[in-house]
Amino acid sequence: MSKTILIIDDEKDLTELLEYNLKKENYKVICAKDGEMGLRMAQAMLPDLIVLDIMMPGLDGLEVCKNLRKNPKTTGVLVLILTAKAEEMDKVIGLEMGADDYMVKPFGVRELLARVKALLRRKSYAADHQEIMVIGNLRIDTGQRRVFAGDIEYQLTSTEFDILRALTSRKGRVMTREDLIDEARGRDMVVVDRTIDVHIAALRKKLGENGSVVETVRGVGYRIKGMR
Repeated sequence: MSKTILIIDDEKDLTELLEYNLKKENYKVICAKDGEMGLRMAQAMLPDLIVLDIMMPGLDGLEVCKNLRKNPKTTGVLVLILTAKAEEMDKVIGLEMGADDYMVKPFGVRELLARVKALLRRKSYAADHQEIMVIGNLRIDTGQRRVFAGDIEYQLTSTEFDILRALTSRKGRVMTREDLIDEARGRDMVVVDRTIDVHIAALRKKLGENGSVVETVRGVGYRIKGMR
């Protein structure tokens, strides 16, 4: 079945270019010209991935992303943000809002297609390799991509889930940031160390008192505490 991609961008020419190229790759593509429309379409249609521009009038991309992550229906939808701002802090803010990846304008269409494929492939792989993993109070369902502590379900983004799954699968061994980039985000992702740190911080915050299971190994990386 074709994956559905929602493009939310007020630049008509760019939207048409992306729509044309994504359809050539056999994706089903729907488009929204502003943040309000895009948010409504995302909640109604539940696409597999959203290509989201940050700089839009009215409801900007960061607010759209924030609202997507607050809604249990859309919290797991993949989000690739587009920004004309090249500063690292702008990228970090986008990731803190729950984006799975980012691209800085101007960019090559081939690179965007590669990023889209990598994000979707990562999610499909996890769905095909179902397993229930337990860490302390946490129960991780890799097939349904859900995390529980008792009756409480944690609403994680796709990348946050993949980081937790990757760490857990290593059974307490340390993973460097490069390891996490490869296993949780894909080898064709070009990201900086700070990207992984932001996702780890967001993951710990969402897990609350259970967030302490993710341990920092200073100067090396991260591991799951207490696993052997």
